[in-house]
Amino acid sequence: MATERFVLLVFLCYLSSRFTDAYDPVDPLGNITINWDFTSMDTTQYTVMVSIHNYQLYRHIERPGWRLGWAWSGHEIIWDVRGAETTELGNCSGVHFDPGHPPHCCEKRPVVVDLPPGAPYDRQVRNCCRGGVLSSLTQNNSTATAAFQMSVGNFEREGGNPDGHPVKPTNFSLGVPGYTCSNATQVPATRSKVDERRHVQVLLTWQIICSYSQFRDGPSPSCCVSLSSFYNSTIVGCPQCSCGCPRSPSAPQCFSDGEQSKLQALPDADGNPPTPVIRCTEHMCPIRVHWHVKQNYREYWRVKASITNYDVVSNYSDWNLVVRHPNLGNITQLFSFNYQPLIQYDAINDTAMFWGIVNYNAMLLRDGNVQTEMILKKDPSDFTFSGGWAFPRRVYFNGHQCAMPSPDQYPSLPNAAPDVRVSALQRWLITASCLLLLSMFHHVM
Repeated sequence: MATERFVLLVFLCYLSSRFTDAYDPVDPLGNITINWDFTSMDTTQYTVMVSIHNYQLYRHIERPGWRLGWAWSGHEIIWDVRGAETTELGNCSGVHFDPGHPPHCCEKRPVVVDLPPGAPYDRQVRNCCRGGVLSSLTQNNSTATAAFQMSVGNFEREGGNPDGHPVKPTNFSLGVPGYTCSNATQVPATRSKVDERRHVQVLLTWQIICSYSQFRDGPSPSCCVSLSSFYNSTIVGCPQCSCGCPRSPSAPQCFSDGEQSKLQALPDADGNPPTPVIRCTEHMCPIRVHWHVKQNYREYWRVKASITNYDVVSNYSDWNLVVRHPNLGNITQLFSFNYQPLIQYDAINDTAMFWGIVNYNAMLLRDGNVQTEMILKKDPSDFTFSGGWAFPRRVYFNGHQCAMPSPDQYPSLPNAAPDVRVSALQRWLITASCLLLLSMFHHVM
């Protein structure tokens, strides 16, 4: 009986992990939503506007971009696509078509990719043609949406009813590591505003929700954090083997000094960016974030944060950094970075997002770094340098959580240094003790 209970417990834990591994405490409502809006439909063909909305606060889609795929339920044919294209034509030998107007795709499982910038104007639609890149909502909500228009023929209707809706496709995928997508569901038809007094509505809307899980993205982190401070000469490096041990199968390809001339950074056959090649380090991460507690003032304290790219073949465009620390709500001055607080839980403001300035440091160059300094106002009831309080709780780079050193390794105050923090209870006890001593002194006199 005990064995059966143990097996049941393990099974329940597994099921719960399947439903919770996509939960993000920093952005609990974040997702990528795909809408299929039917703009016209007749007995043989329908036209849909497919839009991809990135509703994530800090996680964006980088190159090579999204690759939207699905499986048709029948023998559907894509006759035309604008704002995107399918990667394969497929076998169209059994399809009858007018000369000069061939099908665009006859694949059972089509994969659609965005057109690159500069696509011909007559092939564009609104919000298309960014090479599959989607910004996060915080960085640039105007480029957090992509869209394309598609004409589909030879479709089947639900239940064989000639007046029914088309049968929904299945097995949707975004083509980006870490994301899984739901099945298509019918939702209220999309309404859009034409002018101050008029709205228009599409015929029908299907919706697909895609969520991210770092566990699904990869077995190990892709960034790490190192720490230092003005009050301790020790520099706490990234945890050893944070992103894989050197020369191990799970680690990125790396090189030592003197081997850089042997590297060949070439895109693959599909034009995707080259495979990361990094400098061999103990942590083996392409990205290292360093947090340095630089200076202490009477009412303020100063931090320097730097991001180093150990990848010698790839740049990071439109990078972002998310940091959790209880004092980030009191940033009074920031240099060289953009900044936006991510407030999620009522009055709690302990998470901030940083990103580069356009035409200055929005691109983190290969084998390069970017850095900033920030001045934060102290909260007398909470501030201290002891116990590692001055260091971040969590750090994310480009949406990936970074490996942190163990708290017992954080730079500590010198043994002779007193704790800077004096709690309200301690102040009350000191005041009461002083009053008691004064009262005793008065009675003696």
